[in-house]
Amino acid sequence: MTVRVRDYMILEVEHLEETTTVGEAIDRLTRSRHHGLPVTDRTRKLVGFVSAKELLRNAGHRETHLREIIRPGTYTATPDMALDDVARIMFRFGLRDLPITDENGRLCGVVSNLDIVRSHFERASPAKAETLRALLSERYGLGFTARRGLVPIARLRPTQWKVFEDELEGRRYELERGFAEPVLVVHKGDRWILVDGHHRALAAREMGLAQLQAFVLTCDKPHEFAQIETGFERVARDHHLESLDDIEIDRASHHPLIEVTTQLLRRFDPEDGRPEGPSVDP
Repeated sequence: MTVRVRDYMILEVEHLEETTTVGEAIDRLTRSRHHGLPVTDRTRKLVGFVSAKELLRNAGHRETHLREIIRPGTYTATPDMALDDVARIMFRFGLRDLPITDENGRLCGVVSNLDIVRSHFERASPAKAETLRALLSERYGLGFTARRGLVPIARLRPTQWKVFEDELEGRRYELERGFAEPVLVVHKGDRWILVDGHHRALAAREMGLAQLQAFVLTCDKPHEFAQIETGFERVARDHHLESLDDIEIDRASHHPLIEVTTQLLRRFDPEDGRPEGPSVDP
């Protein structure tokens, strides 16, 4: 199935009108999380895009209108375009954001490079669910069905006894921006056994969320399945895990992925910023 732009584009687009002054645009961009903003006329028809670099070049002319400094026209896409095609366009031209226009040329959305990455994460999640479904079916001789839906965070039973604070912070950031893939759970009785996504679940709970998007695996014969203790449940029992409250948050060490990707930082002396070992002139 082809994934379309409309499936991932942001509908509420922050934008500027062409009559906005450079000074006003700088102030707006400074308060936003963006590196540039679409520019429209009074009818919301897209006329161009202003970047932080263009505003920086004209910072000394704060009363100048945007229509006097921007190049007319910009790269755009339509809601019905394939998201993979749009990803190629953005990669080819080094774009962070791509405005989406309707059949009348009016601004109706925007796709960012983060939305592209999010789409690939979410498309990978069904494969995880299918792998687990096949594993459970083979091991217990029962059929399982996978579906996507919301699960109550308070009724999740964890199967991982420790998470890392730095990774937890990263998951909070992702959730705030709608960039977190669904967790993976097995529904058994009145509990949801959390198989994958412990950092996401904890971050969601800390943010005050009551539910979380998940891929849910349900046994086709729930009464037979209820008589079986799965390997996941044995792990939870052995580590006394009943709820998310029982998970230890490691605040002293790094998540293994962060540990690998930040190795270079430890080569420098925090006191003076100089490398600890011998240096080589470039």
